[in-house]
Amino acid sequence: MPNFKILSTGLVAIALSLATGCTPTAQQDQNTSETPSAQPVQTTESPSPTPSPTVSPTASGQNTLSSSDRQFMNEAAQGGLAEVQLGQLASQRGASNAVKQFAQRMVQDHTQVNNQLKQLATQKGVTLPTSIDSTHQQVQQRLSKLSGTNFDREYMNEMLKDHEKDVSAFQTEAQQGQDPDVKALAAQALPTLQEHLQQARSIVNPGSSTSTPAPTSTP
Repeated sequence: MPNFKILSTGLVAIALSLATGCTPTAQQDQNTSETPSAQPVQTTESPSPTPSPTVSPTASGQNTLSSSDRQFMNEAAQGGLAEVQLGQLASQRGASNAVKQFAQRMVQDHTQVNNQLKQLATQKGVTLPTSIDSTHQQVQQRLSKLSGTNFDREYMNEMLKDHEKDVSAFQTEAQQGQDPDVKALAAQALPTLQEHLQQARSIVNPGSSTSTPAPTSTP
């Protein structure tokens, strides 16, 4: 009888050792099988910051105009606004049909050039003036007090001086401007301004119209 007790206790000890020896390996297998599952989650977040650099070059590349090109655009916009407002005034106060027709053309043509300037200004990041300056305001106030032939004479004299300056400025920009888009706009508008100048000369000095032929007068 004592021998059976010794054997039974020995068998129980062996069985316990075998049972406890299997559990850690199973736990280790579970731990090793669980660890790689958490790693791929981090790899999906890495490509997100790549699209950001494509936004900055377009904004910074707009402000590349030279000071002379900017000055030309500002002065052209300022003069164009004045031509439109004075033309609207002349359409109401002008006495002769020739002056009224000239004024209507000023409104039409300079509105078109002004719109082209606005579109180009948005592309180049330039803020153009939206109202006439003090010099043109004084001219407008002076003309608004006149009527009849006095208005016609003063208005056309102003148009003659303004378009002499306009033609010179647009011609200089078309030849010496640095930005190709601004140069192209100046070259495109120049023939129209030259027609305005010749038409103004023919109204102010009717006899001089035959001495200066206008090759661009047939659009």
